[in-house]
Amino acid sequence: MLDSGSKYGSRVSHLVSWGHWFSFFNIIAAMLVGVKYIVHSPLPDTWLGLFYLISSWCSHFAFLVLAFYLLILFPLTFLIPSRKVFRLITICFFTLSLVFLLIDAQAYQTINLHLSPVVWKLLFNDKNNTINSNLQNVFIILPFIFLSELILSEWIWYKKHKLFNKRIGFLIATFFFISFISSHLIYVWSDAYFYSPVTNQKTNFPLSYPMTAKSFMERHGLLNREKHLKRLAKNEIGSELIKYPLEKITFCPHSEKLNILVVNVSNLRSDRLNDSTMPATTIYSKNNLNFTNHYSSSNDIYGMFGLFYGLPSVYASSIKSQGTLPLLISTLQDQGYQFGLFSSDNFNNELYVQTIFRGLHFSSITFSNNESSDSQTINVWAKWAKDIKQPWLSFIELTTLNDLNNYKAKIADDLLRTSYNHSVNQVDSELKKLYEQLETLGFKKDTVVIITSNHGIEFNETKRNNWDSNSNYSRYQLQVPMIIHWPGKLAAKYNHRSSHLDISVTLLQDLLGVSSNPTDFSSGRSLFRKNKRKLILAGNSQELALITPRKTTVMDKFGNYKLYGPNYQRLEENPNLPILMQGLTELKRFYAM
Repeated sequence: MLDSGSKYGSRVSHLVSWGHWFSFFNIIAAMLVGVKYIVHSPLPDTWLGLFYLISSWCSHFAFLVLAFYLLILFPLTFLIPSRKVFRLITICFFTLSLVFLLIDAQAYQTINLHLSPVVWKLLFNDKNNTINSNLQNVFIILPFIFLSELILSEWIWYKKHKLFNKRIGFLIATFFFISFISSHLIYVWSDAYFYSPVTNQKTNFPLSYPMTAKSFMERHGLLNREKHLKRLAKNEIGSELIKYPLEKITFCPHSEKLNILVVNVSNLRSDRLNDSTMPATTIYSKNNLNFTNHYSSSNDIYGMFGLFYGLPSVYASSIKSQGTLPLLISTLQDQGYQFGLFSSDNFNNELYVQTIFRGLHFSSITFSNNESSDSQTINVWAKWAKDIKQPWLSFIELTTLNDLNNYKAKIADDLLRTSYNHSVNQVDSELKKLYEQLETLGFKKDTVVIITSNHGIEFNETKRNNWDSNSNYSRYQLQVPMIIHWPGKLAAKYNHRSSHLDISVTLLQDLLGVSSNPTDFSSGRSLFRKNKRKLILAGNSQELALITPRKTTVMDKFGNYKLYGPNYQRLEENPNLPILMQGLTELKRFYAM
């Protein structure tokens, strides 16, 4: 019995020693695969950020390998009597682990997501897509990985005594332990003080969950709560640095400088542009450029963010934090344009003041009760425009339809629609005055006029109990009018799908002489490109809607998605992978590398 126990103890001791060294060499292998994540991720621009990257690279993969070994393989050391069977199981386990790590790295490089059941299903769902074949190529090297693990296993088994006698195991363990502790302590501090060169690395590696300890730091006097809340408001959690534009913009300046007037009729649905509810604007659309299949870039006020920046709303918090003006605005400034900004609610939304028109002069209007605020806004604009001698950009926001926000579903459906149509008709009367002012002031020949809306409004057409806006990405909440008067262009009706993201591209290229590729500064394209586009982008600060003629895919930055049909009914099926990938690209393309 003693002899049997001695043999068992000796066998276990040898297997434990072999297992530790075998795990160490697999840590090195995992770290080599981990280089793929580092190469694809933005490199930090500070020494502390770089130190965190190196320490987390070393410690994270060491922790993953050791955790799997200790939780799964180490207990088997005592349960499996045969050393050959145990070693074979360990070899198979690490072989498959490295293959999954390679697949995860490939997925991260391709669609910026780590493996999950959803991502796995998407990657291997379509047998005909290129990504699928690239990922399947990883399995081709599986036999080579297995063979390498087998050779390494034998070498370590016969060299384990020499490795043990070198007494370097303690130094290796100490190195990884210090890396682990230092990386987590750095992240704890960075998370509390919003140090982005470190916190931006949070999702670089798979199964990465860095430590946070704001409550602990606050209890022990290491973090001042009031100062932390101020930093929180200033930094807006989740904002990352973006590079906008991606490349330096080049110009082929046009000789003639036209004025630009953008009119935002808040909450105006595209289907209300007809002879009965908007007769004056319908006539105006027939005499100019009418884009009948036009989408806002958001179902809320951030449709104006997309119009001026040409970017999805997910970038809005970063843009605000950086204080970056729209390229359209900064280019107009460089070319000597004047700005006139007018709103029927005196720009009540901070988006205009803090982001789109940051640092520009806002015309404050003192309203009376004698006539509508929209009419007064148009009159104040006309007085301003009459005296301006230089080329100008002017923005007018009409808010008559905003009053409907007070109704929502509190009144009967028919009454709500009737009230909305009445308000739309009133707005049309006010727009008619604007068209007359443009004619009177002689702006018809030298002013580009854009009539549109920030978003549409829904009366529960999708049968999801959705009223008003900012509740889904159906066509009722996204499709808006887009009418453009452009001197020198003949009246035309465009039926191809267009987006608010296209406006800045069109003005920059066709009016201001920008010759750079639109992909360098926008997610849109020229309005006048009639060729079929795969999708329309919309969304808010947290998610992106990918709209095709038959389906709408709503996804967040982690790749979670929901799929909807033509009338926004929920579909239980997988989205098209190329569409999903294009969306993921647009979610991350402008983040600083």
